[in-house]
Amino acid sequence: MKLFEYYRPENAQAAINYFQKNEGAQYVAGATNLLDLMKKNVVTPTALIDISRLPLREIRPTNKGIYVGALALNSDVAAHPDVVRDYPLLSKALLAGASPQLRNMATIGGNILQRTRCPYFYDTALPCNKRQPGSGCGAKEGFNRMSAIFGASDQCVAVHPSDLCIALAALDAEVLVQSTNGTRTIPFKDFHRLPADTPERDNTLEKGELITEIFIPKNPFAQHSEYLKIRDRASYAFALVSVAIALYVDGNGRIADARVCVGGVAHKPWRLYDAESRLRNAQAIWDGKFEKLIETIAESAILDAKTLENNGFKIKLLQNTLVTALETVLR
Repeated sequence: MKLFEYYRPENAQAAINYFQKNEGAQYVAGATNLLDLMKKNVVTPTALIDISRLPLREIRPTNKGIYVGALALNSDVAAHPDVVRDYPLLSKALLAGASPQLRNMATIGGNILQRTRCPYFYDTALPCNKRQPGSGCGAKEGFNRMSAIFGASDQCVAVHPSDLCIALAALDAEVLVQSTNGTRTIPFKDFHRLPADTPERDNTLEKGELITEIFIPKNPFAQHSEYLKIRDRASYAFALVSVAIALYVDGNGRIADARVCVGGVAHKPWRLYDAESRLRNAQAIWDGKFEKLIETIAESAILDAKTLENNGFKIKLLQNTLVTALETVLR
């Protein structure tokens, strides 16, 4: 691990100002991802700005939705009564991630900023355009079992690792950030980037911007929400495929609104807008007609998929996981 400066700011603006004046600085809170990257010399910040004591831990329900402070712990958010009652998809996704010990340290802001777990990114002896632009993508022709089947490019086939982000994307969350220019709000669907020719950029944050809160709009999905994660072992493993489903079934048994987002398959949370459109206005009765609709949705879900040598199994796995999640949430 390389030497670095350490700074603990008194407030958010002091943190932002220090960042702007120090090339190579990074914010740190729980450090559950950053510390691993530093130990392996994958990232070598010149300065760490410790924001862990800033007053950004509040979980604040309002009439319009719920605000979650960037420094709120994953475990606290998952267990918060308002989240469990009104935003259960969020709680389920958080509880599917990492381990209890890590959830007690990891923050919401850090969760959405975590880097890919692609082995080529973590091994500095191997080529990785995300770690070292221009070095090549070792995974594309190498071992790519965990790699993306949607939205990849010639430069990068890595997937985004977060479970929480799949739920946030499904719920149309927003990211509130602060900088020297003031504050702005980023729709969650625009927060993470596809790799294209610049895979080293994971998100759309500008230099020095500090995430202060996540906002989840009020929604009617509490009764019919599910997060289903398929992985190599029962816990403490990243998703091969995951599915977040949120449906609103009205008093007449009609699906009035639907959200479907999948993980483990792309460089960012991957919304299935076609599936959402097909589900809307359907009768939520698991009969022959509905089974045919689900079959059509499963077929359309993989139309844009492009597989590599080792990850073709994700096609059928995604379809089966999608069907199972829908069956779970409706039966």
